[in-house]
Amino acid sequence: MRFELYRDGKGEWRWRLRAENGEVVADSGEGYARREDCEHGIALVKGATNARVVDMTLKMA
Repeated sequence: MRFELYRDGKGEWRWRLRAENGEVVADSGEGYARREDCEHGIALVKGATNARVVDMTLKMA
């Protein structure tokens, strides 16, 4: 897998995560004015390896 850092049509910085088969499996969801902020977003995703999964379809009692 690899992160791709790029500029969109508005000139904003974005990232996407591609699987080895070329499929995009995640993206930034928003554009960033500064490259550094976009790189920080990538770092947050990379650091989320221990994030828990919450099933939002379950009713909370």
